[in-house]
Amino acid sequence: MRIHPTAVVAPEAKLGKDVIIGPYAVINSPVSIGEESVIGPHTVIHSFVRIGLRNQIHAHAVIGDTPQDLSFSNLETWVSIGDDNILREGVTIHRSTDPDHPTHIGNNCYFMAYSHVAHDCTIGQSVILTNNVLLGGHVEIGDKAVLGGGAVVHQYCRVGAYAMVQGNGSVGQDVLPYSIVGGHPVRHYRLNTVGLRRAGIKGERYRTLEQAFWQLRHGADLNDLPETPEMAYLRAWLATKSKRGLHRFAAKNSTE
Repeated sequence: MRIHPTAVVAPEAKLGKDVIIGPYAVINSPVSIGEESVIGPHTVIHSFVRIGLRNQIHAHAVIGDTPQDLSFSNLETWVSIGDDNILREGVTIHRSTDPDHPTHIGNNCYFMAYSHVAHDCTIGQSVILTNNVLLGGHVEIGDKAVLGGGAVVHQYCRVGAYAMVQGNGSVGQDVLPYSIVGGHPVRHYRLNTVGLRRAGIKGERYRTLEQAFWQLRHGADLNDLPETPEMAYLRAWLATKSKRGLHRFAAKNSTE
C-alpha cells in the first residue's frame, strides 16, 4: 500500500492490499477500497462508499457526496462500486437517498471525464459513459450500454442493455435494449448492430431481435417470437413498469 504524504486518510478507512493513494487525495470513513485500486491526486472519497477491486479513479473525482435532492435528510446512504472500473478525471457519483439501496456501479465500467451519476442510479456491467454524460436521479443503465458525449438522461428513465445513445442526446423516456437512439427529440432508429455483433449476438439470435424491433415499431406484441436469451431479457424489461414511457420510433424513412 502506498499513501502519498499529502493525502488525508481517515484512520478508520479500510484499504486493501496494494492500494495507491495519490497526492492531496481525501479518504473519509466509513470507506472501503479494494485491493490494487488506485486513487488519483485531489480525489475525494466521502463517507459511506464501498469500492471493489482494481478500480482506477483519476484526478479530481468526487465519490459519495450527498444527493442533490432537496428532500434528503442526513441519512446513512451509500455508494457501491464493483471491480475493474475506470473513473476518469472529474467524475462525480452521489450517494443514494434510500438507506436500503445504494447508488450502484457494476463491474468493468468506463466513465470518461466529467461524467456524473446522480443519487439512486443503478449502472450495470461494462457500461461506457463518454465525456460529460449526465445521469439524473434513479436512472437505470443496462449492461454494455454506451452513452455518447454530453448525453443527458432525465431522472427515473431506463436505458436498456446494449443500447447506444447519440452524443448530446436528451433522454426523457426509456430507451429500448439493443437499440440506437438519437436526434432532437430522441427517437429509436434501429438495432445497435455493431455492438450486438461484437458481443457475439448474431445469426438467428440477431434476426429474432430484428423481428422484435420491427414488431415493436408497428405496435405488435412479441408472443410469437422464440425465447432466446435476448428475448427473455427484452420481455422482462418491457414487463417492468415504466415511470417515463418509451421514446418513439423514428419515421420509417429515417431507419437504415
